[in-house]
Amino acid sequence: MSQENLFTPVQIGRRGEDIALQIEAAILEERILPGARLPSERELQIQFQTGRGVIREAIRALKQKGLVDIRKGAMGGTYVKQMDVANVSESLALFLKQQHIEPDHIAEFRESIDRVITILAIARAGAAAKEELVAETEKLMEMVNQEEPDQESIAGQDRILNIRLAQMSNNPVFAWVMEALQQGFSSHDYALYDETAYRLKTAENWQKTAQHIARNDPMQALSSIAAHYALLRSCVAGQKPQSEENNRLA
Repeated sequence: MSQENLFTPVQIGRRGEDIALQIEAAILEERILPGARLPSERELQIQFQTGRGVIREAIRALKQKGLVDIRKGAMGGTYVKQMDVANVSESLALFLKQQHIEPDHIAEFRESIDRVITILAIARAGAAAKEELVAETEKLMEMVNQEEPDQESIAGQDRILNIRLAQMSNNPVFAWVMEALQQGFSSHDYALYDETAYRLKTAENWQKTAQHIARNDPMQALSSIAAHYALLRSCVAGQKPQSEENNRLA
């Protein structure tokens, strides 16, 4: 379908909203592909049979949703954006901060996601992927055990582990959600690596979790997931970490 015949004229009333919805539908149905330029304001006025102000109102609404980008200059115009995880992650992080979501609520949500992902990873991932996860936890252990641990590198390795585990579920939705969570706020996991008393215990628990997954042992793996979030809650609350016997690290 040519861009000349993409849209239908709008009726008097909520014209800006109607125009925005028509353009949004064309984008989501891939009748206009990412990177493509929308018709000019003048062309849109003709297609929708409305004024420039209404067209601009609709374009602003689409830009606010992150569906289009407005460029200036010789190649200026309104272009369809490629939606990616970073857009979702930033919006999610800002929303959670604005709503003052308690760290414990975020940790509870993350723990529930991790439990499902772990079960799926055990059931669906191949042996090679499971061994790679174990290898990545060994890298984390090496970073943590350095004389002067690099916090940024450790945090980055933790993100790699979380995203890799989500990918092992073989469900792209879990992988996308986990990547958005990791880029956005990461459930305050950074606090575990900031605290010397928790850093090694957290890395050890990651390693044990990966080993249980590689051995196809869901009960022990879930026990390690629970232990991780017990550590996180204690850390955020400012408590000293318990002994391994007390926190029952698997």
